[in-house]
Amino acid sequence: MRLFLDTANIDEIRQGHNMGVLAGVTTNPSLMAREGGLTYRDRVVEICELVQGPVSAECTSRDVPGLLEEARTIASWHPNVIVKIPIDQNGLEAASTLAREGIKINMTLVFSANQALLAALAGCTYVSPFVGRLDDAGQEGMEVVRQSVEIFDRYHLPAQVLAASIRLPTHVT
Repeated sequence: MRLFLDTANIDEIRQGHNMGVLAGVTTNPSLMAREGGLTYRDRVVEICELVQGPVSAECTSRDVPGLLEEARTIASWHPNVIVKIPIDQNGLEAASTLAREGIKINMTLVFSANQALLAALAGCTYVSPFVGRLDDAGQEGMEVVRQSVEIFDRYHLPAQVLAASIRLPTHVT
């Protein structure tokens, strides 16, 4: 079990880091826009230098050529960068290509164990089920996490589950 923050707020990240509990960070351009100041690239690099662990930075492109170009650029920013790509057919195709190139991918916006399995088979390093959003829709978000972990363990898939959209302390437990 490792804890990641989902933010672009450097003060929140510094606080988690100083407590010694922070393993990594996930962020995206919309979180960055709330913070202002540095460019997306510069803030991601700043976070990487502070955290010294995986930092997921999200692509905004939606077509395969755009995702490939953007992901390669984002991956070049720092060795700790993990490229975050939303799951859909284009995302899976891009992730598969990028994984073969050695680029680490965090497949985001996962809403089922089947999607998590597809992402793992495409070569993603992390798979992020959106627990809170599933709960909001009347489903059991943590059940998707449990099923995904069970599938990865049973079939010896190297992908890791990164539970996202955590809203309650019980989700962490």
